[in-house]
Amino acid sequence: MNRIHLFVLYGLSLLALVLSLLLWKSQMVSNPELANVSSVPAGQWTNGVDSVRIFPIPRELEFAGEPVPLGDREIFERLEREIYVNAYWQSNMILLMKRSGKYLEEMSKILEANAIPDDFKYLAIAESALTNASSPAGAKGFWQFMPATAKEYGLEVSNDVDERYHWQKSTVSASRYLQKAYEKFGTWTAVAASYNMGQSGFSRRQREQLQENYYDLLLNEETSRYLFRILAFKVIFENPKAYGFSLDQTELYQNPPLSSIQVEENIKDLAQWTKDRGYTYKELKLYNPWLRQKKLSIPRGKSYLILLPEK
Repeated sequence: MNRIHLFVLYGLSLLALVLSLLLWKSQMVSNPELANVSSVPAGQWTNGVDSVRIFPIPRELEFAGEPVPLGDREIFERLEREIYVNAYWQSNMILLMKRSGKYLEEMSKILEANAIPDDFKYLAIAESALTNASSPAGAKGFWQFMPATAKEYGLEVSNDVDERYHWQKSTVSASRYLQKAYEKFGTWTAVAASYNMGQSGFSRRQREQLQENYYDLLLNEETSRYLFRILAFKVIFENPKAYGFSLDQTELYQNPPLSSIQVEENIKDLAQWTKDRGYTYKELKLYNPWLRQKKLSIPRGKSYLILLPEK
């Protein structure tokens, strides 16, 4: 391309820019609403409906009775990050709060009965959002147990039954796991971190870095954020209105009153079994997700409790 062509192209581009500026200016004059819109100086926000809300961040906080060193600016920023990430994910947080009405009260009682601090209910939220989640690695249920660990801590994992999906029983087993981890690490903070990355992995980082305290360790991104996600759930759940959530108790989800049926003999067809009792197969699976097949084989001397809504 010769110089004449280049000059022509340059001139046309400059002309287009001038025309665009003139058109924009004429719109601003003819439309007062557009004329009132201006850029906001850095660090300032408008007071209108669409302004960004700045949330309060606690200056003092504990996890399971252990202080979080929020005087350390880096620790404070990590907590603040997770609070904003979760507080502004409103749809997820609302559903978590609603879903918690089904489980957290009973879960707290199970944790207390097994000498586990109540804050660990927020670990279950971080693990699974209180759903029977399944990870690509094969971890399942509220507490994300792998098959071998589930069996080690007393849960049945077989063809017909997977008690990782039995949230009450898996909470008892998780309590046993957490208690054993506490005997090893001596702090509940380390227990929570090790639940994410594994006890051996957390111990290895402690040895390599010559540090015992979670807050002093350089860890992978997921575990570095993990405890702060738990803390963010705790802060928001315990101070919902401060973060824009005003759910009434009546708006939380609730399970219906349930009755239990003890079964000691094989059930060849669970759909027919439930229909014979005036229920649907859907109800059976909804309240007993640990039943994994359309039948139930029961070993000699064993029995199961099946939960169904009271009639």
